[in-house]
Amino acid sequence: MRYCVALICLFFSITAFAQQKPAQDKLIQFSGIITDIDSTNVIPYVTITNLSQKSKRVAADYRGYFTFIVNPGDTILFTAIGYKKFSTIIPESTPDSKYTIMVKLKAEVINLPTVRIFPWATTEEFTREFLSMKLADDDLAIAKKNLSRSSINGLIQTLPRDGGEISSQNYRYNFDRMINKNMVQTNPLLNPFAWGKLMQQIFDGDKKRSDNDE
Repeated sequence: MRYCVALICLFFSITAFAQQKPAQDKLIQFSGIITDIDSTNVIPYVTITNLSQKSKRVAADYRGYFTFIVNPGDTILFTAIGYKKFSTIIPESTPDSKYTIMVKLKAEVINLPTVRIFPWATTEEFTREFLSMKLADDDLAIAKKNLSRSSINGLIQTLPRDGGEISSQNYRYNFDRMINKNMVQTNPLLNPFAWGKLMQQIFDGDKKRSDNDE
C-alpha cells in the first residue's frame, strides 16, 4: 500500500512538471514601439531590462522600436533619461509566439536646487577686485563727453550728411551761381599790362645777373 501511494505521488509530480516545463521553455518574440504619452513622439534609445533573466538589457533603436526574445511571466522594465520608469509582465497565456505592445512613457519633471556661481574664488579676491574696480560715469558725465568738441568733430567726420544739410548746400551753390552769372572773368594772358609787368621782371632779372657778373 505504501508503494502504491509513493507511485501515485511520483506520477502526479511528473505530470505537474511536464505541464510547467513547456510554459517555462516557451519563447516569445516581444516587440513594440516606445512613445511619449503626451506628444506621441517616439523616444529613441530607451534601455529595456528583463528583470527575470538576470537583468538582461537591450536598447530600442532611433525610431523607438525594439524586439527581442522573452519567456512568459518575465518582468520587463523600460528606463530613459527624463522619463519615469515603466514595467510590464509578459502574459503567461500567450496564444502564439509573438507579443506586441505600445509603450508610453511619461516625462519626469525634476526641480533642481538653485546654484549661485561667483567669479571670485575667495572673499579676499572679491574685496581686491571691488576696490580696484572703476566706477561707471553717471548720466551728467556721459552727456558732457558726448557734447565735447572732440566727440562732435568725430561725429562730423563719420556721420553722413542728412537731407537738410544737402538741401542747404545746394541752395548756397545755386545762389552763388545766380549772383556771379553776369560777371565776366578776364583771361590774364590777354591783359597787356600783365605782359608788360612780366617783361619788366625779365629785364630786371637780366640786369641783376649782369651786375653780378661784373
